Amino acid sequence: MAYENPSREEIKRLLENTHTIAVVGLSDKPDRVSYMVAEAMQAKGYRIIPVNPNADQILGEKSYASLKDIPEKVDIVNVFRRSEHTPPVAEEAAAIGAGAIWLQLGIANDETAAIAERGGLQVVMDRCIKVEDAILLPQGKSKS
Repeated sequence: MAYENPSREEIKRLLENTHTIAVVGLSDKPDRVSYMVAEAMQAKGYRIIPVNPNADQILGEKSYASLKDIPEKVDIVNVFRRSEHTPPVAEEAAAIGAGAIWLQLGIANDETAAIAERGGLQVVMDRCIKVEDAILLPQGKSKS
């Protein structure tokens, strides 16, 4: 059976309850989609934690080599990696106790979804987190 994303209402609840987003594959180059999406999410009030072993800092935040190096709770692991490279990210996201894994637009992998679900993570694939946030929370996040 093919994977199905959560309903729009479930995605809205996920975003409403999210404070910290670790972005795997976040580029330090402002012209890259990952940078633009993360910058927009940061401007909307989300805490962005870059995961890029080749950068010390991105968007004013310390960058980490891997998810396991992040010393705080992560609500969503947002992934900007090719589909075939996402299963190990799901394993690491489950290992750190993240709440969800979100594969960006154009990225989907059934093995990744199965690993994440076994690890208790909510899974969203082939959707842009920035677009979903703009549609579902146009006024921004309510402060909780």
